[in-house]
Amino acid sequence: MIAELGLFLLWLAAAMSLLQVFATYAAYVGGKKELTALILPAAVTQAVLSVASFAALTWVFIISDFSVRLVAANSHIEKPLVFKVAATWGNHEGSMLLWVTILSICGGAIALLPKRMDERTTHASIAMQGLLALGFFSFLLFASNPFERLVPAANSGLGLNPLLQDLGLAFHPPTLYLGYVGLSVAFSFAVGALITGEIGPKFARAMRPWVLGAWIFLTLGITAGSYWAYYELGWGGWWFWDPVENASLMPWLAATALLHSVTVLATRDALRAWTIMLALLAFAMSMAGTFLVRSGILTSVHAFAVDPKRGAFILALMLLYVGAAFVLFALRIGKVQEGKAFKLVSREGGIVLNNLLISSILGIVLVGTLFPLVAEAMGDKISVGPPYYVKTTLPLMLILLVGMATGPLLKWRENEGKAWAKPLIVPAIVAASFGLFLVAQSGASQIVSILAIALSIGLVVASFLPLLRRNLRRIPLAIWGMAIAHAGIGISGIGMASEAGFSKEQLGAIPVGGTTNVGNWTVTLQAVRPTVGANWTAIEGELVVVRGADKAIILPQIRYFQQPVQTTNESAILTRWNGQLYAVIAPVEGANAGQLWQVRLWWKPFVTLIWAGGMLIALGGFLALVGRLWRRKPKVEKNPWAAI
Repeated sequence: MIAELGLFLLWLAAAMSLLQVFATYAAYVGGKKELTALILPAAVTQAVLSVASFAALTWVFIISDFSVRLVAANSHIEKPLVFKVAATWGNHEGSMLLWVTILSICGGAIALLPKRMDERTTHASIAMQGLLALGFFSFLLFASNPFERLVPAANSGLGLNPLLQDLGLAFHPPTLYLGYVGLSVAFSFAVGALITGEIGPKFARAMRPWVLGAWIFLTLGITAGSYWAYYELGWGGWWFWDPVENASLMPWLAATALLHSVTVLATRDALRAWTIMLALLAFAMSMAGTFLVRSGILTSVHAFAVDPKRGAFILALMLLYVGAAFVLFALRIGKVQEGKAFKLVSREGGIVLNNLLISSILGIVLVGTLFPLVAEAMGDKISVGPPYYVKTTLPLMLILLVGMATGPLLKWRENEGKAWAKPLIVPAIVAASFGLFLVAQSGASQIVSILAIALSIGLVVASFLPLLRRNLRRIPLAIWGMAIAHAGIGISGIGMASEAGFSKEQLGAIPVGGTTNVGNWTVTLQAVRPTVGANWTAIEGELVVVRGADKAIILPQIRYFQQPVQTTNESAILTRWNGQLYAVIAPVEGANAGQLWQVRLWWKPFVTLIWAGGMLIALGGFLALVGRLWRRKPKVEKNPWAAI
């Protein structure tokens, strides 16, 4: 009965989304003003019902109800509890229910939180949020029912993909979805503002916390997903330019540009058209990512293999929502009053330049992701790999680092003379010194990586220049957040460039007791033995690694899973202050089977800075969000339920 209850709650939630759309239309188009009293309660009720429906799906996974088709296909009676719970969203239908649940929660939050926009714009935004939810409810109810029964019931279940049997599944997808769907609020606000014509600082101040929150979660999700893929897949890389990885990067890029633009609109009443366009684009990228992952047109370890007909349903939703929104933008944006003017050399001008660079990178990634799909549809098989992305985006990224270092030092509106450039002397000297030192140490063979490291170090120094000569206790948290987030990007840049330019790799087939080298490390295969885990068996290699006085043991494994039957390589990683030693072991086939073992090693200098920087970026965003909310003292409004 739990599955039927969950499905019933899903239908009720869909009805509430329809009600809030109908009530808004009837109130403002049909003249039935009394129906405005239903809009906010309907949104909150929809959120509660969606959460209850998702809780029902989670419960049938926890109790291993194999009469539910989704549970039988994605869980097993012997799976640890954490993986049973995570399996709820580790599949197509469950992830889509999580998506629409978060979407509904956002709509309910708009209804409950203090209103910072005009009532008409707030109601129009809630109606748009309800219309988005209605489309996804329809998708679940008519094309991807997560509560579908299996007759007869399965005895045990097929189990969860071993690559997903990791704590990363409990953290990575929910944070990404919070980011993806958080951008739906910016989209709904933008559509609502276009409908009512209220596009200005008040609207931007209402939108900004939602954009900032979505951006924080996207940052955390991408950072966690990168490290998860790095240690779990055993390929030795932290970013593979996989189309599904790109599907999360593209909304982040759009959200980054939107975050800067909405800040300018909120504080300086400029970039009105930019802000609306980027709000629509950011959610369009979220929808595009949803389509790519779930359409069945991609071959990826990250993608959900589903019926292409369901992918067509999502594509239709994307074209309907995004297409209609951009048509509305084209029709209405000409009637929006122009914001306040500013000079080219100003902080607003710097933000526009950075937004252009970010948008260009977004366009490059989008083309590289979609072009192989278009070519395949026309009969050609084309692969777009890392060389394309690196060669096309790297020059723009290097310019962007300079722009990020310069922009916060500019004044609003206009800068007189060249005094703004003087503070850049110190980070320029620091960057040049590090660059020359690296060239002296390693030569000019990795000049691009050295340039990226130098510019990233310069950005880290420049990020804190706006804090100089100020009372640190009186600096707003938002300014601290900006400085920390920009420094985090510089720190990630150092890690990326160091790993790309100075990693060492060694692949060898050695017997037990044999030795090999990578970088400054000497690695000995001390032993190979069987071992057992909670739901797997494994062959484990014992590697003794030595670098000078530093000695440690690491244990890479070859794991064998039974439900489902699959073999995985589990990497062993040794972390030191200046990098990581990464090891994978595999059997040698043929005449030397059982005598030689394939040992693959990487030494990755300062690779941990990639994820440390990502955490700092998210921390900076969090401080900025707290600072913005803390500083506000909104008026206490009446209970939205009081009208009924």
